[in-house]
Amino acid sequence: MRRANRRRTQLLSSAAVVTLAAIALVNRGPGEALPIAPGGDERTAAFEIALPAQQLPSAVVESGNGKRLPFEPLVARVERAQTPLEKQDDEWVNVTVAPGDNLSLIFSRLKLSKRDLHEIVTLDGKDRNLRNLRPGQLLRLLVKQDRLDGLVLELDHLNSLHFTRRDDRFELSLETATPEIQVAAATTEITRSLFLDGQKAGLADGTIMQLTEIFGWDIDFALDIRAHDRFSVIYEEIYKDGKYIKPGRILAAEFMNKGKSHRAVLFENAAGDTAYYSEDGKAMRKAFLRTPVNFTRISSKFNLQRRHPILNTIRAHRGVDYAAPHGTPVRATANGSIRSAGTKGGYGLAVELQHGKAYRTLYAHLSRFAKGIKRGGSVRQGQIIGYVGKSGLATGPHLHYEFRVNGVHRNPLTVDLPKSEPLDARYAADFRRHATPLLDQLDELYARFDVEKSTVVAQLDLASLGIGENGRAAN
Repeated sequence: MRRANRRRTQLLSSAAVVTLAAIALVNRGPGEALPIAPGGDERTAAFEIALPAQQLPSAVVESGNGKRLPFEPLVARVERAQTPLEKQDDEWVNVTVAPGDNLSLIFSRLKLSKRDLHEIVTLDGKDRNLRNLRPGQLLRLLVKQDRLDGLVLELDHLNSLHFTRRDDRFELSLETATPEIQVAAATTEITRSLFLDGQKAGLADGTIMQLTEIFGWDIDFALDIRAHDRFSVIYEEIYKDGKYIKPGRILAAEFMNKGKSHRAVLFENAAGDTAYYSEDGKAMRKAFLRTPVNFTRISSKFNLQRRHPILNTIRAHRGVDYAAPHGTPVRATANGSIRSAGTKGGYGLAVELQHGKAYRTLYAHLSRFAKGIKRGGSVRQGQIIGYVGKSGLATGPHLHYEFRVNGVHRNPLTVDLPKSEPLDARYAADFRRHATPLLDQLDELYARFDVEKSTVVAQLDLASLGIGENGRAAN
């Protein structure tokens, strides 16, 4: 009992700090769908889940095609917390913007000239970067003999504004640092949830979300995930001056779902167009997404003989209900035009979209519409069109989603969706040359997992993958 109470407390505590949902794995029979459990917020995960500094065996495991590719352990990063006001040397002062802080208060604390304050704020002009400081932003001030000679404001990890004194005036310039790209890889098995096991492998929540977006046309992450599914990710890590900044793009990934392998490779063609393709060159992006909401459970399936929970009569359920928290964003599953957006009887607030001549989708029981959603407008695939609610005849917050083909209701979970377009034949040879080393590395990740029987985390060599230091394909 004591252990159960402690576990319950941990779960409640976790739910209070995370914002993303994951698919929890519990004891259930084969083939059953999995319920939802909360995942982790990226800021929280950095403190709660350490990146494993895994010691790999000295023996090199050969990949499926006999090539021997480099693996090195990826060690945990520990970054020093910066104090709000910190002397860097005799002249530069670093200031981390605190909640409620503004430039006037910072100048006052440092006893700097109000005239200089007015000049640089005026120089910033309509962009108002200095007037709209955000908590956590870094200001670097060059102070010589109690006079401000320079100010640097970090806009983000790579861009900064520089105010430099020239004679008795300040000049403004924007500087952009060139990021350093490294490539990391991880593979793991789902034993608890997609997010928790992904975090255990050192993946940020944003990287895990990228993974679901890449495979979202082929895998229903609300319904299809099973215990012992496995996934591998090869992704960029962005550094500045040798310091880790954030994860970048996923370069290649594999998701083994219910025994079926799904693979994707990021490819940029000669025209500069970038997209994910399967290993045989088919676009991962399909005409329709499988689900209009992320990481929810299905509370009611397509059933023409369902008894209505409120009316208590046999009433066909011509769609799928996704139980989700109030306010969860709802996405358009395909490009289309808005046939209607308003109150629609028992549907409550609903949006109906037309996709070409043959296809139509409906999203019902919304709490509100997204900005700009109105009849006659157009939407793009993945665009937020509304938010989950319980308007109309609904017992609790959920999304009711319908799919029609030539006016006939079809089960959204099983309907055959339009096929994806293949890669332009002009780029087929370039794609194979680019994809081969990445696919080889995915092979080796799985081979290494089978040897280790545990999560594998590795740093990869850019040259062996045919990738330059800028993260693009090497010539």
